[in-house]
Amino acid sequence: MNKQSNTINLNDPSLLSSRQACQEWGINDSTLRKRINDFPNGTIRKFGSSWVVTREGMLAVFGQPKMK
Repeated sequence: MNKQSNTINLNDPSLLSSRQACQEWGINDSTLRKRINDFPNGTIRKFGSSWVVTREGMLAVFGQPKMK
């Protein structure tokens, strides 16, 4: 979050849809959903029916990505 203007940059490459994250980490979407409670606070959030995660959260839960 940009503290000066109090906005969030939705173009930030560290924000990923759950689909993008699962592809990059080489995991199934059900694997991500089963681990929702393991994510550090503020690194995953549901918007409607879609999950948005941060790279920080994915690294904390699943380690390094499998695919680059």
